[in-house]
Amino acid sequence: MLGAVVAEAARRWGDRSCLVAPAGWALTYRELHEASAEVAVGLLAAGVAEGDVVGLTLPTSPDHVVAYSACAKVGAVAAAVNPRLTAAERDAVLARVGPVLVIGADQAGPSAASMLASLRPEPGASPPPLTEDHDRPVAVVFTSGTTGRPKAATFSGRQLDFITEADTGGRWGGGGPSLGATPLAHLGPTTKLAGNLMKGGTIHLLERWRAADALRLTAEHRMAAVAGIPTQLALMLHHPDFATTDLSSVKAAVIGGGPATGALVREIRAGFGAAVSTRYSCTEAGIGLATAFTDPPEDAEVSVGRPHPGVDLSLRDPTTGAPVIDGEVGEVCLRSPAVMAGYWNDPEATAEAFWPDRFLRTGDLGRLDDTGRLHLVGRTREMYVRGGYNVYPMEVEGVLADHPAVAQGAVVSRPDPVMGEVGVAFVVPVDRAAPPTLDSLARFAADRLAHHKLPAELHLVDALPLTAMDKVDKRALQAHLA
Repeated sequence: MLGAVVAEAARRWGDRSCLVAPAGWALTYRELHEASAEVAVGLLAAGVAEGDVVGLTLPTSPDHVVAYSACAKVGAVAAAVNPRLTAAERDAVLARVGPVLVIGADQAGPSAASMLASLRPEPGASPPPLTEDHDRPVAVVFTSGTTGRPKAATFSGRQLDFITEADTGGRWGGGGPSLGATPLAHLGPTTKLAGNLMKGGTIHLLERWRAADALRLTAEHRMAAVAGIPTQLALMLHHPDFATTDLSSVKAAVIGGGPATGALVREIRAGFGAAVSTRYSCTEAGIGLATAFTDPPEDAEVSVGRPHPGVDLSLRDPTTGAPVIDGEVGEVCLRSPAVMAGYWNDPEATAEAFWPDRFLRTGDLGRLDDTGRLHLVGRTREMYVRGGYNVYPMEVEGVLADHPAVAQGAVVSRPDPVMGEVGVAFVVPVDRAAPPTLDSLARFAADRLAHHKLPAELHLVDALPLTAMDKVDKRALQAHLA
């Protein structure tokens, strides 16, 4: 399906810029189709067969999309690695899928550009057409590995078809300039590429996301929307250039890939003067839930909305799998045609990821309110028990974020000889000269949080550590305590 979309997009959009590299050069839709077809022929000549895995360790550039599209045209499975990983991390994740070929930049080998060029020996060449097979694997997406070793979630044409239909409704056109806010190896760029090509827009890529660059490109190209994980939107809002940047073109803001506090949602809405939609999913689920731009503003502030059409949601006891009563906290479980086919060559991990009725276990905890909105409260592995009471760090973080002296905050736990576990808050103050104290935070939160949920310890930091996906690295915070 992806190969066919690349070809049709070239026919429809031709010399329109499809992708703009961080260095400024652009790849048109026609060039994407022609280059990927030539690389596809080179893959076949190199011995890559249908069903083989091809590793992609390319930097963030149009070359990545060329290579991914070429794999799709020969029925190979693209396994892309986040370019921000170290060489050791990269090798470890690729070892999980056993690629027959790796296309990418390596200090000990050819550059990415020269390697792609070597796979294009015949100008104008095209691979033979593939037989239609919706169950043929197209790509694996590696999980972030924040709670263990990264796994390789596998997506076939069937999952990509559903995600593309959900994104476009089967319609072509309607796209404009946008910013590539996440690495191309991430779930979104991998599973939404076909839909983005159908829209016919121009994606401006960043080698590494920086708030200053995001603000500059959004203003320069008059982008109608900003999108990213909560950390990215927060960094844009707090950047010194924000107040002097013309962002009047922005009418919508989309937050996904991590929890957003109500305070941040309100700040985004006011700062950008835009409607806000929060999105929720996980790598294995493909798509999940969202708030609509037309929903009441409160929805995005307190919840991640309701399931997309075709997505079933169930909250369950993490131990027994029994559904919980509405209003009670349970593990978020999703079932839809977008859910991964499984982990690559890992039947044991795949079995652990699903309940017998094929509901995917996300590892996130949440509760439903009486209007059907999902409120996230944390991760199953982040919950801790203080004096016999469960504490969900995300709930505490959401309250602390409303404190006027708190710019960002995160909560983890540490062992305690009396209470078993207690909470530790890491806070980035708005003003380093006038930071919040533990007592001021406790007084502020006292009427919204039970006493056992209040942090017992406070650490003031200049910035929160981030993972390669720009999410708060709670493992690093735990290591700091240790």
